[in-house]
Amino acid sequence: RHLLLRPRGFFSDLKETLGIDASELTLNFYRKRVAEVNRLESKIQALSNDELRAKTDEFRDRLRAGETEDDILCEAFAVVREASRRV
Repeated sequence: RHLLLRPRGFFSDLKETLGIDASELTLNFYRKRVAEVNRLESKIQALSNDELRAKTDEFRDRLRAGETEDDILCEAFAVVREASRRV
């Protein structure tokens, strides 16, 4: 899940054993997240300012309910990106 936290030898071992490039693994890791953020864009843009503001409390509630930061990461980033466009 956290590719960047793997031991240094992990990537070189993968490349030697499976022919997988560490840079490509890292890029794919982030490409998936960028695609998800972009997929959420129209949904987040449709929110009113008050609804956008309420997302903060929603995220806090979801975290308290057991979701992880990774679970809300893409949606939270999409909300922050939209909020930054509105200021």
